[in-house]
Amino acid sequence: MPVTKSDVEAALARVALPDGKSLIDHDLVRALTVDGDKVRFVIEAPNADVAKAMGPLRDAAERVVADLPGVASATVALTAHGPAAKPANPPSLKIGGHPKPQEGPTKPSGVQRILAIASGKGGVGKSTVSSNLAVALARQGRKVGLLDADIYGPSQPRMMGVNKRPASPDGKTIIPLHAHGVTLMSIGFMMEEGKAVVWRGPMLMGALQQMLGQVEWGELDVLLVDLPPGTGDVQLTLCTKSELTGAIVVSTPQDVALIDARKAIDMFNTLKTPVLGLIENMSSYVCPSCGHEADIFGSGGVAAEAEKMGVPLLGNLPIDLDTRLAGDSGTPIAAGDSPMADAYARIAEGLIKGGMA
Repeated sequence: MPVTKSDVEAALARVALPDGKSLIDHDLVRALTVDGDKVRFVIEAPNADVAKAMGPLRDAAERVVADLPGVASATVALTAHGPAAKPANPPSLKIGGHPKPQEGPTKPSGVQRILAIASGKGGVGKSTVSSNLAVALARQGRKVGLLDADIYGPSQPRMMGVNKRPASPDGKTIIPLHAHGVTLMSIGFMMEEGKAVVWRGPMLMGALQQMLGQVEWGELDVLLVDLPPGTGDVQLTLCTKSELTGAIVVSTPQDVALIDARKAIDMFNTLKTPVLGLIENMSSYVCPSCGHEADIFGSGGVAAEAEKMGVPLLGNLPIDLDTRLAGDSGTPIAAGDSPMADAYARIAEGLIKGGMA
């Protein structure tokens, strides 16, 4: 007996959707034709997204019709009535603004220690030290984060070779970036390159609070915070709103740099933040042609200051062209094998042995 449209529709009435209603009840069957023992029809979903999930339903409809007496073949097409729904725009993440009230100093979940890398003045190589020290610690097996808190002059995106916007699935949580084994966050990732940050103090404080509290840092042994030079709002916010393990102060041996370094040290003492040690950068220069060593910025000043304070001199780092070139290229020199990489490795080893990282 030849199959009829009514037979096919009765069979399709037994194919149910998750809500219990059938294809016929939902009026999803279109262009049903019966040509002898061949049956063709279309299942039309409301939109392309729903159609993608209806593959198993199409297969079930094809089987139930093909099993009817008198049907030699059943051909089913699955289409969509309308276009696929446009993906929702990711929530907008706004950085900056007034800080949120806190009951007291806090620390990001999963972060064991927070070390501030500071300097009294700019130009002493603090950011270079921060990036290389982070990489050196990571190479010794530590889980390391690096927060570029130099809001007005973020340099870690260039030095670490990363420059893309972090993801924010909900407009609040920030997913950090990674490079050279280090977890990274910088205001530079959030701003257009070359665009100045023109913010007052409260916006700086709010941005720092966001980058500490809203970033998914994960499990870290140590989070290094590359501070801006000086003794301003960012330093005050970090010391009073975060559970800082301590600070490391970077300076050149030059008297002018040491004057400002002493001010940074005094600020940390005033804010009851331990100064864990000093690093002397640009301590000497070795001529690559003749091997002559010259103390361009003087010598011994930072060591004398460390001795006077009773804190360790964590390391002496010479002026080195390859270090500058490596930083500009986005691969810190500590990531390779060289005398300078060894120097940073020794500083990192000292921090680990001292329980500071």
